[in-house]
Amino acid sequence: MLKVGLTGGIGAGKSEVSRLLVECGAVLIDADKIAREVVAPGTPGLVEVVRAFGEEVLTEDGALDRPKLGSIVFSDPERLAVLNSIVHPLVGARSRELEAAASEDAVVVHDVPLLTENGLAPLYDVVVVVDTSPGTQLDRLVRLRGMTEEDARARMAAQATREQRLAIADIVIDNDVPLPELQGRVRDVWADLARRAQEPGEPLKE
Repeated sequence: MLKVGLTGGIGAGKSEVSRLLVECGAVLIDADKIAREVVAPGTPGLVEVVRAFGEEVLTEDGALDRPKLGSIVFSDPERLAVLNSIVHPLVGARSRELEAAASEDAVVVHDVPLLTENGLAPLYDVVVVVDTSPGTQLDRLVRLRGMTEEDARARMAAQATREQRLAIADIVIDNDVPLPELQGRVRDVWADLARRAQEPGEPLKE
């Protein structure tokens, strides 16, 4: 098994890269998806979040109001740290369960938005960073996700810098390119990862 950590800044296009890797044959473990599952209604995780942030972070039907919670934590590092201390251990435990269920020769891609921020690179055999310029990130967040520029900049500022992400990368996938180029780059990366999964001692080729 080859354990791959996939990360990138918000708006970098990580979801598209992970989708393409799954098409190639990767087993995807999506930390964001798991993070939503562990604070779903009725979970101990949601109880802990409400205890820390109050019932105002709930919707009328008792689900987590993610935009409301986001507006609270993304401009306040201390409150963000509190949220992370609740959610991250739960995500880690569930991720390990899913990884253990994969086959021995699988390429298991962990899609982890905050891999850099939380110093998680040593957990993976290979770290892949999806890279775009801050200008591209901002444009995507405003144009495609409907964020205000102020909110988008705050979300970006709450994450690691581009330089910090690149510093931990074993492989960089440039996503400031047209989709066909991205698809070709992902296929090349997949070929290396699949080879590594079969022959763990083989050096990674960039």
